[in-house]
Amino acid sequence: MIPCARDAFSRLGSVTLLPARAITPASLRDAHALIVRSVIGVDAALLDRSPVQFVGTTTTGVDHIDQRYLAARNIEFAAALGCNADAVAEYVLTALLTVARTRGLALHGATIGIIGVGRIGSRVARMTQALGMSPVLHDPPLARATGDPRYRPLDEALRADVLTLHVPLTTDGPDPTRHLIGRDELARMTPAAILINTARGDVVDNHALHEALTGGAIRAAVMDVWEGEPSLNWPLLPLVALGTPHIAGHSFDGKVNGMVMIYHACCRFFDREPTWSPTAALSTSVAPRHYDGAGKDVQTLAHDVATTLYDLAGDHARMRDVLALPEAARPAAFDQLRRDYPQRRDFSASPVVIGHADKKIIFQLNELDIKARSI
Repeated sequence: MIPCARDAFSRLGSVTLLPARAITPASLRDAHALIVRSVIGVDAALLDRSPVQFVGTTTTGVDHIDQRYLAARNIEFAAALGCNADAVAEYVLTALLTVARTRGLALHGATIGIIGVGRIGSRVARMTQALGMSPVLHDPPLARATGDPRYRPLDEALRADVLTLHVPLTTDGPDPTRHLIGRDELARMTPAAILINTARGDVVDNHALHEALTGGAIRAAVMDVWEGEPSLNWPLLPLVALGTPHIAGHSFDGKVNGMVMIYHACCRFFDREPTWSPTAALSTSVAPRHYDGAGKDVQTLAHDVATTLYDLAGDHARMRDVLALPEAARPAAFDQLRRDYPQRRDFSASPVVIGHADKKIIFQLNELDIKARSI
């Protein structure tokens, strides 16, 4: 699940690769460093009898890491914050364009509530503005820190045509996010609204969402993350417009970026000079894609390009196939979808050539991080 890990970390010592759910206290008896993604919980139960001195997660999310325990044990910790921000933003863009095409919706002039305006949310804001949408930004920590009036109350974000979530999972502090979107919040959304969750499953009350979709309280939902992974609320899956197995950030580029960030952090901690580079891993050439832009508006052209560069419909279909299995077999199938995920490149790795499109549309595509040129 961590590309190039053996090549990079073998420069520092011997490397043992394990599936996340196979990592146990016994497997860490001789380990000085532990590198993970988001599946395994890293806490006292795992590390108490280990010699681990460094823990790194090659993910942006850190709710699976007991950072207080690590600090108390004086274990160094590093996270790959922002490593897959492009991939997640591209997932949101592709999902939004797909649902809009399926439902016959024009995005120009629509509003989009963005909850959490960090590395991912800020990218989504810029991309959706390029489509002519109006972002409604909600981020209490940034609002307090900056006093900037562009950060709006939650109620304003809930009234938007689209609501997308980009917050960490927290259960305490001034801004807990567990069940941030629950029965009450869903009731305050408009019946025509689309909800997109690529944050963490527990940010949305999945039972309340099931009720909202069944009762028509909102138009549609796109779910990449789920409460209780890998044991989901399975009846919810057939109700969502797009459902995927926690892979929004699973681009090859994002995974390599995360690995590189943790590799460098590990080198710094053990006072070793980094000698591995990702250049070769990311240098695979991708053939240019050619599109005819004649007579197409930016939403149509962006949909055609984005859905070709990223097969989100395929991810959704494979997830739906899990429902054909006995319920007891579905959690393992969910994990397998993540483990065997096909290689997907960020949009920036795929050159796009557009014919017969005006300069404004080329500019808008570039603002969508679809790096296009015209002929």
